[in-house]
Amino acid sequence: MIKVAIIGPESTGKTTLTKVLADQYNTVWVPEYARDYLNQLDRPYVQSDLLEIAKGQIDSQKLKKKAARELLFCDTDLHVIKVWSEHKYGTCDPWILNQLKVQYYDLYILTFFDVPYEDDPLRENPEMRPHFFDIYHNLMKDNDKAFIVAQGDLQTRLEQAKKAIGALL
Repeated sequence: MIKVAIIGPESTGKTTLTKVLADQYNTVWVPEYARDYLNQLDRPYVQSDLLEIAKGQIDSQKLKKKAARELLFCDTDLHVIKVWSEHKYGTCDPWILNQLKVQYYDLYILTFFDVPYEDDPLRENPEMRPHFFDIYHNLMKDNDKAFIVAQGDLQTRLEQAKKAIGALL
């Protein structure tokens, strides 16, 4: 099973690219668990919610992996939760940090911020997309992750992703 995580700043086309890739390869994809979790909260989220989101993301991946064919596409991973927790709260839960040491993806696709920002009640910092991109980019490089940067329109991003995935297949 080849696992591909699509990560990046908010509103950079992660979900769209994840869905299209899953369709292209006739497999399933793992949605971003945070979206459902936060939409069901009847209060502002707190740092402990990020731990629950991380656990939910991992559980969702385990479930979807059973239905996947050869490839599993994941709309986000725990790096996104780590970065957000450290940005908003100054720390990250040790459980999340430990999971980051053991989780494995064959490829990360880091989405660039060259697409128009789309407003969404769950998004908080549109002006910081370049800042967060740099953080994710450095995380990938510093941790020797196999990754590409997907930029341009959707078709261009799809071709960039397919080339990298083709090398894995």
